[in-house]
Amino acid sequence: MTNSLPVRWAPASYLRRLFNERRLAEAALSGEITTAIRRDRHPAHPRAGEPVCTRSQLITYFDADGRRIAIVHQYLRRDGTLGASGLPDPKWLLHEGEVLIPEE
Repeated sequence: MTNSLPVRWAPASYLRRLFNERRLAEAALSGEITTAIRRDRHPAHPRAGEPVCTRSQLITYFDADGRRIAIVHQYLRRDGTLGASGLPDPKWLLHEGEVLIPEE
């Protein structure tokens, strides 16, 4: 269970780099790993600067064994594209036996 793993704060840029290097978003799109919506809010907060009807979502990623490996935030626009950077933003990442959380 990931609840017993050590937790370490790390720069958000480091989490993004690891997430991208592991190609987790692509693996989810191809069906290699699964995802589940953890939170889905509509509309996104106006301060996000996203178009009307953009959704603010937290998505959990699971490996083939059903273990949670990442939680990301994303702005899902009405046309299906992702807002902000256009990429999921990792907020929780399992890496080498520890959980990484972005420094605020």
